[in-house]
Amino acid sequence: MKKVIRSFLIGFILLLPACSAGSKADIGDQDFPTVAIEIIAPASAGGGWDTAAHAVRQILIEEKLVEQDIHVVNKPGGSGEVGWQHLSNQDGHHIAFNSSLLLTNHLVGQSKLQFRDFTPLAILTTEWIAVAVPNNSPFQDAKELLEQLKEDPSSLKIAVAPGLANNDHLSFLQAAKAFGVDVLKLNFLVYDSGGDIVDQLLYGQIDVAISSVSEFIDEHQTHQFKVIAVTSDERLEGLEDVATWKEQGVDMVFPHWRGIMGPPDMTEEEIAYWNQTIKKMTETEAWRKLIRKYKWESFYKGSSEAKRFLEEQERMYRQLLEGSGLVD
Repeated sequence: MKKVIRSFLIGFILLLPACSAGSKADIGDQDFPTVAIEIIAPASAGGGWDTAAHAVRQILIEEKLVEQDIHVVNKPGGSGEVGWQHLSNQDGHHIAFNSSLLLTNHLVGQSKLQFRDFTPLAILTTEWIAVAVPNNSPFQDAKELLEQLKEDPSSLKIAVAPGLANNDHLSFLQAAKAFGVDVLKLNFLVYDSGGDIVDQLLYGQIDVAISSVSEFIDEHQTHQFKVIAVTSDERLEGLEDVATWKEQGVDMVFPHWRGIMGPPDMTEEEIAYWNQTIKKMTETEAWRKLIRKYKWESFYKGSSEAKRFLEEQERMYRQLLEGSGLVD
């Protein structure tokens, strides 16, 4: 019996290192992240993607949701293409903001990238889209603007950023088409960011601009230029003097969403980490204050739901683009 007990103890002791090594490996597999986090804003500084990226960084740090350093990297160009190409060659420590451009760039043949080439992590916010004109513009509201475009579709310089076929562009196409404007003849100018558009409006270099409310509201409130329509279903706080498209005779409500995605082939562990971290962020008071500040609305969807949402949006955008001249 003593020999049996001694043999058992020796065997048990010999197994301890192996068990310990296995446990350590399991813990090591779950040790993510291990290096600094990079948040990619696929546009120039000053635009909506850049604002959102810096805001997320600030909250993740202040709420101590991420222990590692976090850096925002601007990768402008190609309507998001440059930033997303950069992301496609990274690991799970790198995430990027996206929007409808990720879908429509592919649909119109401007990019081979599509949302299936990445790992959807979250849909974060939706906001409303504004139409603005310089202070010296002859148009007092959007109906007058559309009447001019119906008479002469190419007569006005209309600015969008960072590319055609994004939500800003599509929302205006939908309104103009509903009003009877020949949308194939509209004169759109493309800029790198909303910040560039603001500058062009202030200098009077363009006639009309379309962008998110958050990019125009400060200048409207300080009377540097004027917003003449919003795509919301009701008038917005801070823009109570601006009528919705519906109030101006165009039956349209059009949101503008932003999300976060990771590189391809992320592990389940990495996806779970970002799901948990991003969800916690959206539940903080700091996040609620942020979305109120920028007139965003919470639109949180986790990784699985975000993937389904992107599939639905892709189908909708394909329908919107038909007859726009951007899709054969």
